[in-house]
Amino acid sequence: MQKKTSLGTYLSRAGVCSRRKADTLVRDGQVMLNGTIVREPGWEVKANDVVMYQGRKIQPENKVYILLNKPTDYLSAVSDDDRERQTVIDLVKKACSERLYPIGRLDYRTTGLIILTNDGDLAQRLAHPSFEVTKIYRAELNVAFKQSDLNRVKGGLLLDDGPMMVDEIYFDKNSPDKRHVIVSIHSGKKRVVRRLFQHIGYRVLQLDRIEYAGLTKQGLRVGQWRLLKEHEVSQLKHLGKAIRVGSGNYSRQSLQDFQSLAD
Repeated sequence: MQKKTSLGTYLSRAGVCSRRKADTLVRDGQVMLNGTIVREPGWEVKANDVVMYQGRKIQPENKVYILLNKPTDYLSAVSDDDRERQTVIDLVKKACSERLYPIGRLDYRTTGLIILTNDGDLAQRLAHPSFEVTKIYRAELNVAFKQSDLNRVKGGLLLDDGPMMVDEIYFDKNSPDKRHVIVSIHSGKKRVVRRLFQHIGYRVLQLDRIEYAGLTKQGLRVGQWRLLKEHEVSQLKHLGKAIRVGSGNYSRQSLQDFQSLAD
């Protein structure tokens, strides 16, 4: 353990619970460090320290990275406390024993690629707007998309929450009726693809994320998942370091916020 790690962070990274809940456990005196109860979540855990919780030694958790082809009617969250709907976690329960979290969100009815991991540092970087991770969607519209509207979207639109620029937009060559459109974006705004089309008078019947951060759906049927390969994880971490200078003032999502999805 080369980097300084707080006791609360150590517990959450070991998969005991979310970071927020870990801080509470520490303050309540439920965690021991080297045989002594420590009530300060920010207390530094060193390389040879022994952390105990509920009578068992807590070890750092192995990092797991899963790519899921999400079906419709699954929530991109750890749990649904209000309506008890199925979540993406239900689809990967047998993948590992580690506690996983989805990176970002796909709408309940949107299908396609989403990454699940217990690597909070990577998730924080990829979810942050300043890293501009590319996401590519295939949208099925209620009527044929006009060339004039395609050109209009290329020029940028002013939505309710501000200007919206796409990276690319073009007709799906496999759709002769021009109701299927490919959209490439890096924006992290909520439901932005659906709102983009709605803004110019179209309704999205189906929305599928076909690519995320260079990862594709090749070999993954709807509802299936696979572990990311080592070079793919390395690629994602490289993207996470490629922060743009002067990309705007954003509120950085903290690791605590990421892991509080489980609260």
